[in-house]
Amino acid sequence: MRSKSNAIAPPAVTGGLALGALGVLAFSMSLPMTRVAVQQLDPWFVAFGRAVGAAVLAWIYLRGTGAPRPTPRQARRLLTVALGVVVGFPLFTSLALTGETAAHGAVVVTVLPAMTAIFAVVRAGERPPPVFWVAGAAGLAVVLTFLITTGAVHGKLDVNDLYLLVAVVLCGLGYAEGGALARELGGARTICWALILSLPATLPITVAAAWIRPPQASGEAWAAFGYLTVISMFLGFFAWYAGLARGGIAKVGQIQLAQPILTLIWSALLLGESVTPATIGAAVVVLACVVLIQRARS
Repeated sequence: MRSKSNAIAPPAVTGGLALGALGVLAFSMSLPMTRVAVQQLDPWFVAFGRAVGAAVLAWIYLRGTGAPRPTPRQARRLLTVALGVVVGFPLFTSLALTGETAAHGAVVVTVLPAMTAIFAVVRAGERPPPVFWVAGAAGLAVVLTFLITTGAVHGKLDVNDLYLLVAVVLCGLGYAEGGALARELGGARTICWALILSLPATLPITVAAAWIRPPQASGEAWAAFGYLTVISMFLGFFAWYAGLARGGIAKVGQIQLAQPILTLIWSALLLGESVTPATIGAAVVVLACVVLIQRARS
């Protein structure tokens, strides 16, 4: 009997790769947008308010498509998805980026593909071949080397770094569980139901955060909050979870190796940070590693 990682047909892998790349492109702006938003808005409001706004969109989508309710077993798994991507990652990145730059956050997010692959083995039963892990480790090493040599890493480990590490672990769990569940529900319904099931937690916290610190911000901050709500918390997952389900969680998840580079580019465009030619060179090497990962077979 073929393993789950090898039973995925090449056309499905190609389609999964394209959808995964679209999801990564959407997520690559999340840290810069979060950085912009939390400079004027309460981080708890940013983290949970975007989930509430996305839940409204999710309700409209589910009603419009007549989606059936998840089974009790699926609902329990959806709570794991919610813990990782609806609550955990938004909250801890929002807290971290009140005192750190988006570029610094990109350093820690570099380990996200590895966490996703690990949880794909633990939660989704995938068994990637050895060359997959070699290519993934090579891509990780390239990105870390690039970030260190360009000065994105600075200082010592502090509470903000711990926040980011927790965010990455929870996000990897949410990605793997959601990608596996998307094989049953589809990518869109997976994130939509996760958002709906999260409302008993996200709505009261959003209201409390808004009451303690009434949200007052510039148009720029609200635009960033809008992006986090509509793209990062909602539409980006349509493509991302569909890609993970079609192409394999471990394999498609490694496309995230390109996300830190993209995040630095967006940080330069949106936050005024400089982008050197080394960025382009590192991106090319990382993409080569991603291609090798996609071709990995037992």
